[in-house]
Amino acid sequence: MGMGTGRRKPPLNGSLSDKRFDVYKYPATAGLSSHFLPLDSADQLKPLKTYVDPHTYEDPNQAVLKFTTEIHPSSISRHKVIGAGEFGEVYKGILKSGKKENPVAIKTLKSGYTEKQRIDFLSEASIMGQFCHQNIIHLEGVVSKFKPFMIITEYMENGALDKFLREKDGEFCVIQLVGMLRGIASGMKYLASMNYVHRDLAARNILVDSQLVCKVSDFGLSRVLEDDPEATYTTSGGKIPIRWTAPEAISHRKFTSASDVW
Repeated sequence: MGMGTGRRKPPLNGSLSDKRFDVYKYPATAGLSSHFLPLDSADQLKPLKTYVDPHTYEDPNQAVLKFTTEIHPSSISRHKVIGAGEFGEVYKGILKSGKKENPVAIKTLKSGYTEKQRIDFLSEASIMGQFCHQNIIHLEGVVSKFKPFMIITEYMENGALDKFLREKDGEFCVIQLVGMLRGIASGMKYLASMNYVHRDLAARNILVDSQLVCKVSDFGLSRVLEDDPEATYTTSGGKIPIRWTAPEAISHRKFTSASDVW
């Protein structure tokens, strides 16, 4: 055939050999995937409301009831520890729903917590429970009536983006990297439309699934920064992640959707 005589263009970013990740193995990063549609088209659900700060409730437990689903601990199986934070350990586990068993990530609140820690812990779930987007980590539910308290989210096989990219350095083509960036941008656009300011967007707070879909996570800024040596105090006594913060946010101590993605 006439078209068969033309020379093929070399692939982007070197050869996609066995060593390299194949875009067909990860359909979410293929050239015609949802990542490469206009950002408006990639938004699965348009927001019908704006974000409500759980701390504005006189009783924070009411926010938990309104924005999350209570899960009985008998439906949850904790397996191996995959991380740890100020409040407790994070497990990979299984959430049973009828005959289905879904892999999940389980954040736990360790014993000896203060009332403020309990409120902050469950408030993060109340925040996540208000969001519904393909590039925002999905909240399955909470355990707030039994101890230990738990936050259950979807499980992201490849973990945090920063660690994942370091481990797989040089293994992705430009198309795949752009696809991942588009996913993050889509998630942040959605948060902006909900009038929610993340304040701590960084690769460590982006999770990656088995198809290279990136999802924004970690909606507990004050908790995360408690022991962060990279943080600095604001004039109001809070902390900000100095290395990842927009210059105007550092200068004026004001965070916006624009400073989120500077």
